Amino acid sequence: MLDLVLKFVSCSRVAGLRISTAEVLDCITQLELIDVMDETQFAAVLRANFAKSRREQAKFDHLYHLFFHELRQDAGIAHSGTLADQKAEILNALKMQVNGSQTAHAIIDLLGDDPSSFLEALRQIQSPGEGQSAGMGANLGSVTQRLEMLLGLRNIKGALSQFLNENRSRIPWEDRRDLMSHFDDRLETARRLLMENPRPGYELSKPIKSYDRHLKELGKISFASLTPREVAEVRELIEQLVRKFKDTVSRRYARANSGVLDVKKTLRGSAKYQGIPMEIFFRSRPPRKGKIVTLCDLSGSVWSAARFMLNILYSLQECFTQVRSFVFVAGLDEVTQVFESFEINHAIDKVLSEADIDYHAATDYGQTFREFKKDYMDILNKKTTFIIIGDGRTNYTNPEEGLLEEMRDRCRRIIWLNPETELFWHSGDSEMRLYQTYCHEVRPCQNLNQLIDFIKDLVL
Repeated sequence: MLDLVLKFVSCSRVAGLRISTAEVLDCITQLELIDVMDETQFAAVLRANFAKSRREQAKFDHLYHLFFHELRQDAGIAHSGTLADQKAEILNALKMQVNGSQTAHAIIDLLGDDPSSFLEALRQIQSPGEGQSAGMGANLGSVTQRLEMLLGLRNIKGALSQFLNENRSRIPWEDRRDLMSHFDDRLETARRLLMENPRPGYELSKPIKSYDRHLKELGKISFASLTPREVAEVRELIEQLVRKFKDTVSRRYARANSGVLDVKKTLRGSAKYQGIPMEIFFRSRPPRKGKIVTLCDLSGSVWSAARFMLNILYSLQECFTQVRSFVFVAGLDEVTQVFESFEINHAIDKVLSEADIDYHAATDYGQTFREFKKDYMDILNKKTTFIIIGDGRTNYTNPEEGLLEEMRDRCRRIIWLNPETELFWHSGDSEMRLYQTYCHEVRPCQNLNQLIDFIKDLVL
């Protein structure tokens, strides 16, 4: 076991790990306190002594797997005396044929269970010397070395096949099969190490997707296609964005309040300073916030988007003087008190399950407009922004576009958000072609990016 550990230490040092003699002695002492046949304990002791950082831990794990699993030192041909002697004979014969080639000798040493030379060659390819050029084409040297080693692997494999074929009468068929299978495994390992050539700690330095990039990619996904995990993430992102918008609005109002000079108050205050305006007074006006009235379709065709719309509109209540929220399918129900009385997620769950409407009825925009005119038309005025959320599909009932025109005349503006793809707005029972003539703005809103653009325009 001691020789095996020392051999691993030698290979690790060649590969670039910094291992001192004191650390080796500590490791040997600690191995006496554990069951070395338990690989978990054995690997933990070696890692604790030889890997001193996360980057070195990644490199250690790679070397450990290579040395104790792929190039197993204590199993296979090493336990068979006849095959081990034949293997040594073949490798000695190959060394006589390569005429001092360092690349070939490194490969032969790898086949002979000594990967030190091969690891040293890989380290030189990965980290070229300081004297090499760092300008354009500086990697040509490493490419040349890599190609030379690939050619050496092919030549060694050919020499092995030729040697075994020439000694058919002396080496039994079963031994030739086992030897060639063993050599093929080692050559494949060498080829993989050469082609992959993992840099130390590479997995720790993978490019991290920025928040903005992640938000942009997530924002392209349609609300109807979001997974449960993505739904929770989108809701969290919406809350963060709303908080950001609220801060922006607050700063804007604060700047507006301090930017208007109150001339009369400043002149009156200067009387006690012999007419010198030592104190400057500004007008303190409350922010002129608008009113919002929302009308949200909760039918099955827009169910996937309704939750996000309600989430945004609930969170924006502090940005406006008053927010009145209504939901409908074939009938109408006000849910303002629900939003004011419950936490956001609880409130939205109650709206989507307990509102006084028939969730399974066919959507009827005409009936909804008639009920709104009868009970709530007086809440619309020239300070009101009226937001309608729905796909405009009336199930071939009376669209009552005249009532929408009356609402337009009473309020500041009407904005219609349609969660359906714009391509289908004028197909089937959709009345969007008719409704959009009475709206100040009609815009698609089927993913997070489009929803964010709408909120920016509405709040900022």
